[in-house]
Amino acid sequence: QAMAACQQDKIWHAEGDVWTHTQMVVRELERLPDWPRLDRPTQAALLCTALFHDAGKPATTIVNQETGRTHSPKHALVGMELARSVLRQLGCPLVLREHICQLVRYHGRPPYLFEKDDPAQEVIRLSCLVNQQLLYWFALADTRGRSTQDMTRAEETLHLWKMLAEEQQCYTQPYAFANDQARFLFYQGKLSSLHYAPQEDYRCTVTMMAGVPGVGKDTWLRQHRPELPTVSLDELRHDLDVDPTENQGTVIQAAREACRQLLRDRRDFAFNATNTMKLTRQRWLNLFAEYGARIEIVYLEPALERIHQQNAKRPRPVPYLVIEKLVDKLEPPTADEAHAVRLLD
Repeated sequence: QAMAACQQDKIWHAEGDVWTHTQMVVRELERLPDWPRLDRPTQAALLCTALFHDAGKPATTIVNQETGRTHSPKHALVGMELARSVLRQLGCPLVLREHICQLVRYHGRPPYLFEKDDPAQEVIRLSCLVNQQLLYWFALADTRGRSTQDMTRAEETLHLWKMLAEEQQCYTQPYAFANDQARFLFYQGKLSSLHYAPQEDYRCTVTMMAGVPGVGKDTWLRQHRPELPTVSLDELRHDLDVDPTENQGTVIQAAREACRQLLRDRRDFAFNATNTMKLTRQRWLNLFAEYGARIEIVYLEPALERIHQQNAKRPRPVPYLVIEKLVDKLEPPTADEAHAVRLLD
């Protein structure tokens, strides 16, 4: 109902409201020549992308009072959050869900390829975050699924996007960096050349655990990394007698110093905290990178019911509403954050 009541800019969307456009995009997807040959999960991913790609517009659309034109800043981010929430409730497998979320997040990028300073780097950057073949197919349907008369130039840009991705050999797969360190440095903006193969002479390996309380991070470490010393924020809170609702400054300071000591000693270790927000993760990842560590992120997200059950069995359970709030704000890690990223449900 909100989408049906949300009008769009008439220059780009002569068909009118968001829901009308969404239905047109779905029909255009099913008209794609490749559609009959796609497997059901791929078709489902594209259909879900269509349903959610502009679902964030009702919450973000504003009208310029001088020109009367409408704009929907960051609607793709809001649509991604909606997609994640709904697909989680539907029991969508984690990896497929996050793939759909990334398609929603980046669905508007292809038409603006040549506004980037380096278009080739743009397609390479996206190749590790989203399947660009699916992004291309969806962008075609999105462009055609409207009543605006002349979209020829937009389609030409999409075809150039495809050609450039094929030229970089990252249309159907992630770009083949020389090694994991090259990819890591690329996303940090520190890779001097795509042809450069930096040495993978890591001082140590840090395994960053991520997930809300109750997902089983401690259990995973015991089963898969039993030999590693662990810096755990929960354990530090207990040792320092700091409640999770209190100021965490002393806990964070103690954790940083413990990590630094292990990094200086060149020892592999695990860092165990919720790490569910990208900004929070980035502060720790920057620390590990400064010491030349190889970083792997292990993100766990079983079904929400199981999370609550496992949390209830913890020695110090986290309040139900706190977990629900953390789940609502989840930002699962993506391939641009570390040398290796694993999503496990």
